[in-house]
Amino acid sequence: MPGWLKVLLIIVVILVLLVVGVIGAGVFWWSRNKDAVIGRLKEVGTQGKDFGGHSDNQGCVDESLNRYKKDPGISSAISTSIFMRTCLDASHATVGFCDNVPKPTEFMRAGEWRRQMCNRYDLSKDSYCQQLFQPVQEYCIKRQSTGQ
Repeated sequence: MPGWLKVLLIIVVILVLLVVGVIGAGVFWWSRNKDAVIGRLKEVGTQGKDFGGHSDNQGCVDESLNRYKKDPGISSAISTSIFMRTCLDASHATVGFCDNVPKPTEFMRAGEWRRQMCNRYDLSKDSYCQQLFQPVQEYCIKRQSTGQ
């Protein structure tokens, strides 16, 4: 067997072991933490619903982004999206809230709108900012389809 083939096989075996190790570590972490993660996400959803009960659509967006700015990052982006979605569903309508919100399938327009929203809220350099506005788009589509 040529030397280059031995080196290639060793590299492949090491990569396979690394992938298996990472997957194993992820499964182990999830088995230890899933109840806490699920509980936290349910709590955030309840907070969003409670806040939305006494707020309008724009208030939900503002509160969601204020929460995110206190602790930015991927886990905060996930919980912020849940908060915003449950808040919007429970909130009072803001006149004109969905007027300029593009559908997610309008890729170019949606991307530009999300970028503008990130600039508006001083989050233009944040990696997860554009994902924070997906609940707004989903909410507006739902509202349009139900004729509200």
